[in-house]
Amino acid sequence: MSGSSPVSSGRIGSDAARAARRRSRIRKDRLFVAVCAVAAAVGLLSLLVLLGTIAVRGWEHFDLDLVTRFASRHPERSGFKASLWGTVAVALVCAAAALPVGVGTAVLLVEFEPRSRLLAKLHGFLQLNVPNLAGVPSIVYGIIGLTAFVQFWNLIGTPSDPAFLWFEGTPFELQLPFGRSVLAGGLTLMLVVLPIVIVASQEALRAVPDGLRETALALGATRWQMVAQVTLPSALPGIMTGSILAMSRAMGEAAPMLVVAGVVYLSWTPESLVDDFTVLPLQIFSLARRSNPEFHDVAASGILLLLALLLSFNAVAVFIRHRFERRPS
Repeated sequence: MSGSSPVSSGRIGSDAARAARRRSRIRKDRLFVAVCAVAAAVGLLSLLVLLGTIAVRGWEHFDLDLVTRFASRHPERSGFKASLWGTVAVALVCAAAALPVGVGTAVLLVEFEPRSRLLAKLHGFLQLNVPNLAGVPSIVYGIIGLTAFVQFWNLIGTPSDPAFLWFEGTPFELQLPFGRSVLAGGLTLMLVVLPIVIVASQEALRAVPDGLRETALALGATRWQMVAQVTLPSALPGIMTGSILAMSRAMGEAAPMLVVAGVVYLSWTPESLVDDFTVLPLQIFSLARRSNPEFHDVAASGILLLLALLLSFNAVAVFIRHRFERRPS
């Protein structure tokens, strides 16, 4: 009488169980890929529908007059000249303030070890709280900017009667308190994007191989020489990427500007750091709230203008980043 041994039967059973588990994993993997593909397709389709709707409604008003006319009560005469130049001015102030401070903070946190107990505690406090600050609602930073930059905590003077005034009559005119000025708006946006710049710069610096640092130090370079000539140039493409994302967010913020600027319609463009200003998101928000549907079409054209401005800034930044990536070492 013939029959299989218990060992061979057990081996066949274990092989069948492994094959069944493998088929189950394959089915789950395919199901997960299908779910991800459907989610991506839904998101992409929604974005295309949204952009298509905006393009269809705003294309009629999207012409050169849009950037050469000021805001008007008549939809056919309305433009975004004041808010466009206000957005550019505020973004430049924000970049000039946020990028050096953010990159410098990241270099300090990543490349330099604290030399005392107090500095070690400060180092740990910053490492713990900087990522959390990136999740704070932007309206909170708007209130902080209103208190700190616009009113200067009501300690000296008022925005309408400043206590100090420097470089009067020049584009770099300054006053204290800043008032509802381009400088106050740019510094408020700096608070919004500073955590993003710091975190992105930290990750870019940590991605630099430690072998480069050790080689530079072994050749006799000081810590600062190693950072300035080895680490920062290697991390610059990643830092540029974080800066692009940060500035894109800054140019699209409406909530903090609503608190700090408080102005929607202007008939002039800012010519100095202390001038009043408005920004594109603020004017778009105001137009979208109008009951007249023609103003909604103008708002759609403003969205197209803001998208074009963002893409232009990003294209320049990406070009600079790729140039640094291809630079021979």
